[in-house]
Amino acid sequence: KPITFSGRELSLNFATSAAGSIRVEIQDEAGHPWPGFALEDCAPLYGNTVERAVHWRGGHNVSELAGRAIRLRFELKDADLYAYQFQP
Repeated sequence: KPITFSGRELSLNFATSAAGSIRVEIQDEAGHPWPGFALEDCAPLYGNTVERAVHWRGGHNVSELAGRAIRLRFELKDADLYAYQFQP
């Protein structure tokens, strides 16, 4: 389902194995990636943390999409995602 959010940064609570990773894609309501927020633009996340910001090639600021209907696509490789949150 599409969601709307407010904030400037997406942070995750996750755990990966030594060989695992997580990447995130932000899509429009129809399921197409927003330019600059595609899966290929996302830096892989590794480790075990309660709160780490997601970064794309253009940075981590997602405020340009705030208030719009979006979808989040998560790519998990040998990883567990516990929660996500948009931070101010």
